[in-house]
Amino acid sequence: MINLKVRLFCLILLICGLRASAQEFIPLWPSGKMINSKGLNLKDSIVNERYFRVGVPGIYTYFADPEKNKGAAVIICPGGGYHHYAYVSSGTDVAKWFNSLGINAFVLISRLPISPDLIDRSKVPLQDAQRAIRLIRANSNNWNIKTDKIGVIGFSAGGHVASSLGTHTEDISAIGDSLDKQPFCPDFMLLVSPVISMGKYAHLGSRDNLLGKNLSPELIEQYSSELQVTPKTPPAFIVHADNDKTVNPQNSILFYQALREKKIPASLHIFPQGGHSIGMGENPGSTDLWTKLCEMWLKEMGIIN
Repeated sequence: MINLKVRLFCLILLICGLRASAQEFIPLWPSGKMINSKGLNLKDSIVNERYFRVGVPGIYTYFADPEKNKGAAVIICPGGGYHHYAYVSSGTDVAKWFNSLGINAFVLISRLPISPDLIDRSKVPLQDAQRAIRLIRANSNNWNIKTDKIGVIGFSAGGHVASSLGTHTEDISAIGDSLDKQPFCPDFMLLVSPVISMGKYAHLGSRDNLLGKNLSPELIEQYSSELQVTPKTPPAFIVHADNDKTVNPQNSILFYQALREKKIPASLHIFPQGGHSIGMGENPGSTDLWTKLCEMWLKEMGIIN
C-alpha cells in the first residue's frame, strides 16, 4: 500500500512537472477568419525537428521567470529557406537563451509560402508576423510586457521575415477584429545570417519559394528589405559569417548601409568563420561572441537594464 502511494505521488509530481515545462501554443487567427487562405483543412507536418507544413499558424510562448522578467519580448522567426522551419535550433533553443536574459520569447510558426492553401504566397509570412506582434501587444498587460520593447529576431529566411516586419509599413493583416488597432512594427530587429535582398545577392531557394519564378522588377524591389528602409525603421543588430556559402554576407552589408543612410542605429558584425550555421553555442572562433555582443547591444539600446 505504501509503495502504491509513493508511486502515485511520484506520478503526480511528474505530471505537474510536465505541465509546468510545457509551452502554450496560441493560434494567430480566429477559426474561419485566417487571412489569405483558400480554406483547405491542412495538418501540420513535423519531421526531424522541422515543420514542413503548417496548418494552424501560431506562436509558442516562452515566458521569462517573473523575478527576472525585464518587460521586453522578442518574436523568433526560424530559418529554413521558406521551405521548412528549423524550429528547434533557430527557435526553441533561442527562446531559452532569451529567457535566461529575462526576456519573454515567442517562437513564430507561420504558414510556409509553398502551402497549397494560399491565395497570395508572397504575403503570408509577413501577414502572420504582423498578426503575431499585434497578439503580443494586445496581451502585454497580462504578460508583463512593455509595448515599446517588443522586437523580432530572424535566422536565414527568418531574417527576411524579421527585416520585412521592420521595414514594411503597409497593414496587410487586418481582419476587422480588436487586434487591428495594435501596432505591428517591432521596436528592434536582430538578424542572424539574414536573407535580405531578392536581387543580385538573393538566396535563390528562399526567393523561389516566397515569390516564385519569372519575377518582375517591381516584385523584386518590394521584397528586398534594403530597398524598403525608411526613417521609421527600428534599430538593428546584424550578424553574419564571411564564409557563409548559402546566404551571401552582402545581404547584411546592404541592409546595414541602407540603415546608415536613413540614420537608423545599427550594429553589424561579420565574423571570419561560422558558415551558415551560426547558432546559440559552439560557434567557431570569435563567432561564439555574438550572443554576448547581442546582449550588450540590447542593454546599450535600453531594451533591457
